Amino acid sequence: MPLAVCATPIGNLEDVTLRVLAELRAAQVVLCEDTRHTGGLLERHGIAARLLSYHEHNEAARTAELLPRLEAGERVALVSDAGLPGVSDPGARLVRAALDAGVPVTVLPGPSAVETALVASGLVGERYQFLGFLPRGASALARLWEELRAWPWPAVAFESPQRLPATLRSLAAVEPERPVAVCRELTKRFEEIARGTAVELAAWFAEPPKGEVTLVLGTAELGTEDERAADEAVAELVAAGVARRQAAYLVARLTGVSRNRLYRRSL
Repeated sequence: MPLAVCATPIGNLEDVTLRVLAELRAAQVVLCEDTRHTGGLLERHGIAARLLSYHEHNEAARTAELLPRLEAGERVALVSDAGLPGVSDPGARLVRAALDAGVPVTVLPGPSAVETALVASGLVGERYQFLGFLPRGASALARLWEELRAWPWPAVAFESPQRLPATLRSLAAVEPERPVAVCRELTKRFEEIARGTAVELAAWFAEPPKGEVTLVLGTAELGTEDERAADEAVAELVAAGVARRQAAYLVARLTGVSRNRLYRRSL
């Protein structure tokens, strides 16, 4: 039997597919992050199943334990507390081990906090970048904002409600007018989609909110007239034969525009 990777609701327990329910009923064992959390989902849908914890603290040991059982043909379903296992949740290690051992893996899709937030934000583009959980340190956040200034599409990230105020202040300090959406408690009773500029939402969420948060960053502004002129200057120097890094360095010294930003935008 294949390892069945099952997407579960991100909030509302009704948001589960018929295929996932059938797989959970048929599984000989259901691997889950929190047996109490998954137990509530199974009870809601009248499913009696054997639950076994599988989380970041026992992932390696459980993978070693479960792999022989999968190879022997045992029917195993893998879930996380919300969404699809393996995407910012435990599961990728077991999937890789199963595939390496020749055990087939089937994925049963379902709810996604990333795509739900992206559509609800109204900031959808032709493509987007998923950032996972945002870095914790101030310097790491600053580097990320600088990197994203050269990315002309939306970006989606998970953030702790406790860190959200500091994260929004950090973004507002460098790109105050960047469009942002804070999507809180998606699909739940008190769902909230707050939309505005980075500086507006930094003021709105001056204190940590309750519940899970998905953050959507809209398209960055193209830059001021001076920044565009600096980009053109780098391009002209490169066309004249100057090394790209040297061109970015020279123009940055003359204009005050970030050397790293000039370099990345010139690529």
